[in-house]
Amino acid sequence: MTDLRHYDVLVSPAITEKSTMASEQNQVVFNVAKKATKPEIKAAVEALFGVKVVGVNTLVRKGKVKRFRGTVGKLSDVKRAIVTLKDGDSIDVTTGL
Repeated sequence: MTDLRHYDVLVSPAITEKSTMASEQNQVVFNVAKKATKPEIKAAVEALFGVKVVGVNTLVRKGKVKRFRGTVGKLSDVKRAIVTLKDGDSIDVTTGL
């Protein structure tokens, strides 16, 4: 049985043009929880999808300053994880969790 904490670590798959290009190199991009660590992300991906993870790189994309009806607001920061999978393994992110 999968641990329910794994669902808290992985928020959503990041489906962008850049992440689609990364999928050709056996990489998958996820939006993850702010406090998630690399070992937690690796354990969550391996448990939920049944694949072997070779490496995890993380980054925090800072939120942009936007205007909402003339008032200045800030979009929230997003932490992303670029997960490299073992050759032969793949995850279809379009199906969702």
